[in-house]
Amino acid sequence: MTHPLLRVHNLRAGYGRAEVLHGIDLHADTGHVITVLGPNGAGKSTLLNTLMGILPGQGGIEFKGESIAELTLEERVMLGIALVPERRELFGSMPVEDNLILGGFRQMRLGNATWRDRIADVYDLFPRLKERRLQLAGTLSGGERQMLAVGRAMMSRPSLLMLDEPSLGLAPLVVREIFNIITELRQTGVTILLIEQNARAALAVADHGYVLEMGAISLTGPAADLAQDPRVIESYLGAARKAAT
Repeated sequence: MTHPLLRVHNLRAGYGRAEVLHGIDLHADTGHVITVLGPNGAGKSTLLNTLMGILPGQGGIEFKGESIAELTLEERVMLGIALVPERRELFGSMPVEDNLILGGFRQMRLGNATWRDRIADVYDLFPRLKERRLQLAGTLSGGERQMLAVGRAMMSRPSLLMLDEPSLGLAPLVVREIFNIITELRQTGVTILLIEQNARAALAVADHGYVLEMGAISLTGPAADLAQDPRVIESYLGAARKAAT
């Protein structure tokens, strides 16, 4: 029997006594892009932080058919899960290339003698980073910082890459470039879990989508079907259309 790469069942999580996620069920197949849409405060970032092990949660989380619910953040990283957080969390006082080298920690720990060669693959994806490889990360533009955050995550060769609002605060042309890169990443076989408020762009690159509202999944289905769903159009695509004009 083939298992999804990621399966989440009845996941509950929050902060202290305040429960934010109420019984989340979702799954992601190998090599697919899954997007989770929803308004601010719906619990999207809480979901990613719980899957990553940053926040505690209750319920089932399976990765490659095995439960990881009790594993630490470091153990999940070593299994092949990577998160690009909304704030990117780069080392601003370090050059671009040093940030990438830090991203290769998992491969180094796994004993991969050629782990540094991955830098060339990242530069192929992001030629601009190669041009700025000696530049301090803190001096990069917003789009370049997002590229560096994704590139650093890809240094670990993850099986599951989770992206938290990759287009946040970026100019439309840069947003288009970021989503083109997501499409390229998908072609490498990595599974992507994408949290994104730009619903139109997210559904255009995704295979399957979930709508998260008030901490619960209110709608799910193939991304192409969600893009035609009147509820999604009214709540999310309409706003995206106005923003694009």
